[in-house]
Amino acid sequence: MLTRLFILMSLLLSVIASNSAVATTSYRAGFQYQHMPDGTEIGIWYPTTGILVHQHLGIYEQDVAQDAPPLGHGLPLVVISHGHSGGFSGHLDTATTLAQAGFVVASLTHPGDNWRDDSRAVHVEERPKALSRMITYMLTLWPEHMIIDPTRIGAFGFSSGGFTVLAAAGGQPDFSRVTSHCKQYPEYYDCQLIERHPGALPIWTDSRDPRIKAIVVAAPALGYTFGRDGLRDVTLPVQLWRANNDHILPAPLYADTVRKDLPHKPEFHEVPNAGHFDFLAPCTSPVSICQSASNFDRATFHRVFNADIVTFFTRMLH
Repeated sequence: MLTRLFILMSLLLSVIASNSAVATTSYRAGFQYQHMPDGTEIGIWYPTTGILVHQHLGIYEQDVAQDAPPLGHGLPLVVISHGHSGGFSGHLDTATTLAQAGFVVASLTHPGDNWRDDSRAVHVEERPKALSRMITYMLTLWPEHMIIDPTRIGAFGFSSGGFTVLAAAGGQPDFSRVTSHCKQYPEYYDCQLIERHPGALPIWTDSRDPRIKAIVVAAPALGYTFGRDGLRDVTLPVQLWRANNDHILPAPLYADTVRKDLPHKPEFHEVPNAGHFDFLAPCTSPVSICQSASNFDRATFHRVFNADIVTFFTRMLH
């Protein structure tokens, strides 16, 4: 009887492991660089057993198996939205960590709001639509799309990308709040950006993508534009991060406001001594976004940051 019970339990555990979104095995990270049919630049990370090579992507570096065949089936997908004037590679360490844990990850370079071209930077209404187009691409046109489970999709966003994933999760911003905000805080980064790109404020239409089941939000831009009413439909699980030394989006009008106004309490993390750009992958370039305060170790923080993101998505996209 005990032998039979042991065999049954072993079979059950085997079935669970084979169908699990994230296996306990640590994989290598495969990587592909592609363009969607509309020309949008994307990076794709996924589990593989391919041979790793050291690779430079602009100011960032990664060890990946370039174009190696993916491993697994029924895998969860996480999509990434970068901040203002960023690019698809800005969170590549988070992407590779997720891929090593058994996720497929896709990150886009937002058209008109990236390091090459920020001519559409204030047109934030275009961002969640671009993110949704990437999800559709990954589920239908990506040559390896059959390995993805379309019912298990998460999204990660930083800064303007944090705004993006909140909107894609059902958030409804009220841009009439921007005028009074910028009269009171004209020196804030968002107000300076709007001043550099004069014109009418965006006209908002519902951008919710019901395929997204959980989100991670780091230092969300325009957090104050939502309010309690604007976030009432964001009922999916949220992991929210705040840098305690954020001089770009200072407390309490961004992450703290989102935390207060979400209908359900998010999993909240505050990061002592961190600046705004410390959520970007560690980099060694002399440019300002690679510089951290002397009392903050970005590489050490990212090991914790990435592990917590993997744990959150593993739990929520089961």
